[in-house]
Amino acid sequence: MLRKSIMPRPQWQRRCEEVGFQFHSAGGLYWDESVAYRFTLAEVEQLEAVVADLHQLCLETVNWIVANDYFAPFHLPAIAIDEIRASWQRQDLSIHGRFDFSWTGFDAPKLLEYNADTPTGLLEASMLQGVWLQDVLPHAHQFNSLHEKLMDAWRAGFTWDQGSTCLHFCAIDGHEEDMANALYMMDIAQQAGLPVRFLPLETIAYDSEKNRFVDNASHEITYCYKLYPWEWVWQSDLAHHISDSKIRFIEPAWKQLLSSKAILPILWQRYPDHPNLLPASFCPNLCGPCMRKPLSRYCSTDSCIYQAFAPLPRFDDSYAVLSGWVVNDKPAGLGIREDATLITRSSSRFVPHYVD
Repeated sequence: MLRKSIMPRPQWQRRCEEVGFQFHSAGGLYWDESVAYRFTLAEVEQLEAVVADLHQLCLETVNWIVANDYFAPFHLPAIAIDEIRASWQRQDLSIHGRFDFSWTGFDAPKLLEYNADTPTGLLEASMLQGVWLQDVLPHAHQFNSLHEKLMDAWRAGFTWDQGSTCLHFCAIDGHEEDMANALYMMDIAQQAGLPVRFLPLETIAYDSEKNRFVDNASHEITYCYKLYPWEWVWQSDLAHHISDSKIRFIEPAWKQLLSSKAILPILWQRYPDHPNLLPASFCPNLCGPCMRKPLSRYCSTDSCIYQAFAPLPRFDDSYAVLSGWVVNDKPAGLGIREDATLITRSSSRFVPHYVD
């Protein structure tokens, strides 16, 4: 795993925009192709195996939480618990998720968190760095089968009869990153042969006579891909209608358990000394340096967990976090974010990678 200097393409901004990526220069420079990370095949295979293993452990843990009614650590309202339990028992469709790791390439990758509910950075990890590889290193490889696996996931998840309602895709109107990711997912679903429609999230309404959610053309919303955290859904006036309306969201409510930092101490309790997990606790009783983390970046409570400190590796003047993607329960790709500090922010740079 090496950080290499690379000559940017002469018209890289235009190439970004051609795949629907408009915010390449947000904050000065968001997409940075002046560097790239080089991996060996053995390193990629190791990371792929870790992602597969951790995702399976997460699914087993969700099943254990629901079976044992172990929801207290998540500090959820009753309405959320009911829907999480129901969505898991129905095995509601899940499409994707993103594990974030601290990894030098030498030791075992250490899980920092699982972005299971509203994972962003998808367009960058899939199309943007895929096109970069074709342009710059056409004979190299990349840990990136995201586009193909996403299309297969949409095909496998739905059988649509002609005349049926469409699959809705929602994001906050005007939020550039969320809109780009949602539209990219909608494009993939359309390529997979599904009828689709984009809907600004603010325009979703509830028809009390039909007991159904409807879009801005009064069409019933049956399935809805949302880039909107479940923590905010439960705070909305429409939350109490979700169960009776029969609407199905992607990602489903049970994914909130995995997206919450509360899952980290539970994973450690169930799988102590797992090589890819960091010691974590609901109390500040860990040996050595630790990080205090709120249950969610969207959470308004003071509830938190403690996780052993695993500093991000430093390459030259940058710290890198590695993101392993899961699609349809399978490892599907890698994204890398860089920052000049140990904290990865929304403005941190996204850089490509290749496999030598």
